Amino acid sequence: MTARCVMVLGTSSGAGKSWVATALCAWYRAQGYKVAPFKAQNMSNNARVVATPDGRWGEIGTAQYLQALAAGAVPDVRMNPLLLKPEADTKSQVVLFGQVNEELTAMPWRGRSARVWPQIAQALDELRAENDVVVIEGAGSPAEINLHASDVVNMRVARHCDAHCLLVADIDRGGAFAHLYGTWALLPSEEQALIKGFVLNKFRGDASLLAPAPQMLEEKTGVPTVACIPMQYAHGLPEEDGVFDDRGSTGAGQVVHTTIAIIAYPRISNLDEFQPLLQVPGVRVVWARSPSQLAGADWVILPGSKATAADLAWMRSQGLDAAVTAHAHAGGRVLGICGGLQMLGEALIDLHGVDGNAAGLGLLPLATLFAQDKTVQPTSFSLPALQAPWQALGSVQVRGYEIHHGQTQLRADMQAGASRPAQELLPGLLWQGGNPAVLGTYLHGLFENGEVIHALFGHGAPSLEQVFERLARGVEAWFEAGALAPP
Repeated sequence: MTARCVMVLGTSSGAGKSWVATALCAWYRAQGYKVAPFKAQNMSNNARVVATPDGRWGEIGTAQYLQALAAGAVPDVRMNPLLLKPEADTKSQVVLFGQVNEELTAMPWRGRSARVWPQIAQALDELRAENDVVVIEGAGSPAEINLHASDVVNMRVARHCDAHCLLVADIDRGGAFAHLYGTWALLPSEEQALIKGFVLNKFRGDASLLAPAPQMLEEKTGVPTVACIPMQYAHGLPEEDGVFDDRGSTGAGQVVHTTIAIIAYPRISNLDEFQPLLQVPGVRVVWARSPSQLAGADWVILPGSKATAADLAWMRSQGLDAAVTAHAHAGGRVLGICGGLQMLGEALIDLHGVDGNAAGLGLLPLATLFAQDKTVQPTSFSLPALQAPWQALGSVQVRGYEIHHGQTQLRADMQAGASRPAQELLPGLLWQGGNPAVLGTYLHGLFENGEVIHALFGHGAPSLEQVFERLARGVEAWFEAGALAPP
C-alpha cells in the first residue's frame, strides 16, 4: 500500500497546525482507515518517551505522540525523526530518531539538511508503505523563503509525497486573508499547485460576514476555503508546540477553589503535561512570570526546564526565588517536576558542561549532578503514603515518563539537626521535604493520570479518547464535503 498524504501547513507558528492535524488523524481513523502522523522536524521542548527500533527509549514531540494516539497508532520515532530542543536563543539539542546526536547538535543549522533528509524521507516512505493515510504537519510557515533552500519539513516533504496540502491561518489575530494569499504567492508555482484548500481557524462571530473574501481569494489563487473552524477554548489538547494561552486557564464563569501558579521561565519544558488542570472545574491556572502573580496562589509548580541553571538565574532576577520560598514557608504547596525538582534542592553540580552550576532554592536537602547521558524512559508506580497536604495521593497508581540529565540524591549532611527531616519516598524519583508542603519528583505526566486529578480535586477530566471523538465529529461539521477525499 502507498498511503495518501494529507499535509497541514500554517501561515505562522501558532496557527493551529498541530491541533488540526490531530483532528484529521482522529477523523480518518473514525472512517476506518489505518492512519499515522508525521512531522519531519519539530522544534519544541515538549517531548514524550517512545520505544525505538533497537529496543531503547527515545523522544518525539508531544504533538506527534498525541496525533498517533488520535490515529489509533502506536507512537513511533519515525513519526518525528528530527526533534530540536532549544537550550538558548541560538542553540538547540538535536534528537535524531529519538536519540541525542551530538554531531548534528554542533553543526550549523543550514548544514544539517543534506545529512538528515535521506533519513527523513526514508521514515516517511516506510510510514506510507504501512498505512492508508499519513497526516503530515508542517512547521512555522512554508513561506519562510530564507530557509527554503534548506527546507526538510515543509514543501520539500510535500513534493516528496505529492501531498494534499491544507493551509491554516489564525483568523482571530486578524489579517488572515492576507496571510493566506501572501504565503501562497511566495511559493513557486509547482508548490502552489499542492495547496488544495485554505482553512480559517479560531473564528469568532457570524461566518456570513466573511463573504466575499473567500470567493475573492479563490479567484486570485484558484484555491477554495474549505473550512472555517470556530474558536475552541477548551478542546482538551495542549497548545501548539508549547504555546500557552491564558484565556483557557482563568476559571471564568466558575467558583475558583484552587489557584495554581506555574512558573513560566524562558526554557520551560513539557508544559503540555499541565493541560488536564485546565479542564478541572474550579481550578485556575496562572502562568507566573513575576512575584505578584503568585499572590493568592494555593499551589506553586516549578515545571521542567531545558536549561535549569539559566532558568533558576532568571527566577532570581525576577525575585521569584524569594516569592516561592515565602510561599512554602507560609504553608502553601510547592511541587517541583524534573528541572523544577532540581531547583528546589541545595546545589546543581555540572562537571561536564551539560547545564551549569548553581545554588538551589534550598527547600529540599538535595544535590543534583548533571550526567553526560540522558535518562529517557517510561515510569509507573504506586505512590507511597505522603504527609499532608499531599496525603490524598497515597496508594494512587501513576504512569508517566522521565527525561533528564540530572541525577539527584538526598544529602543527610544537608539536613543535620533538622527536627523534621526530608524523605526520599521513591529512590531517585520522589522526595517530600521536612516542610511537607514541598514535594519534588522526576515523573512527568502526573496530572495526566485521571486517578491523580480525582484524588486531588474530586473531579475527573475528559479522557483523550473523548477528546479525539469530539475532534472527529468536529471535522465532519467544519470541513466542506469532499475537502478530505478518502485514499
